[in-house]
Amino acid sequence: MDDLVAAQPGRRAGAAGHRVSAPTVARLLREEHFSLQGNAKTAEGRQHPDRDGQFRHISEQASAHQAAGQPVVSVDAKKKENVGEFKNAGREWRPGGDPERVNVYDFIDKEKGKAIPYGVYDIGANAGWVSVGTDHDTAAFAVQTIRTWWQRAGQDAYPDATRLLICADGGGSNGYRTRLWKTELAALAAETGLQITVCHFPPGTSKWNKIEHRLFSQISMNWRGRPLTSHEVIVSLIANTRTRTGLTVAAELDQGDYPKGIKITDREMRDLEQSRRLRRHDWHPEWNYCLSPVNPP
Repeated sequence: MDDLVAAQPGRRAGAAGHRVSAPTVARLLREEHFSLQGNAKTAEGRQHPDRDGQFRHISEQASAHQAAGQPVVSVDAKKKENVGEFKNAGREWRPGGDPERVNVYDFIDKEKGKAIPYGVYDIGANAGWVSVGTDHDTAAFAVQTIRTWWQRAGQDAYPDATRLLICADGGGSNGYRTRLWKTELAALAAETGLQITVCHFPPGTSKWNKIEHRLFSQISMNWRGRPLTSHEVIVSLIANTRTRTGLTVAAELDQGDYPKGIKITDREMRDLEQSRRLRRHDWHPEWNYCLSPVNPP
């Protein structure tokens, strides 16, 4: 009760013996430059002591790749979405008194399932690629999306590329602790002939990953207020995302199977490092490393 009184000025004044109406309290608060506000996500928790140093390392790697004409991409998985007649946040223009009718409850439709968007954002080209998965968000699905982006868009945009820089969060399917992520990238490097460098953002700093505010936020604004009734609708809405600054997006449905629980053994990881196909940077080797297409001398 004390917390409630402290949070509501009218009750607090009443508890002190002063009779005051809600409009009066609102007027007095506005005069003191108060306003009704929601929560703001700014507290990141405990910061890693080398956070700024890792940001500089990522910036240096990106600048070096771009100066040499090599592609730099930001990758991540977007929030999973229930597929069907479900409420989607936001509003869109419709005839008065005719809102889109959706289900009252958000119980998942077992036949339609979920949509799992995984994105690749080409920083230099201001272009996005999104694969919409139907199975599981695994490292194999993440790398397959990067492979599809390279086959559909990347190799045409960078025909002379010999290297690729991937900027990723520290957790999830592309986490720095995920062994399958590294082994799948090693296979991709062997297929494409690219030297793939990966730089992970430190814990608690995922909002700095460019894909979040340059691609995913734009997709969310484009489909606001529209029920995501099918996977095809989701792919279409993503692919129709555009911005005044020139962002273009391509999307594709990926109905492949990506089972969970695939284990990479200690021996497999040891072989990857001893063959020098996986080479770690001197600065925070757990966050920064390269996957080579062939065994270096």
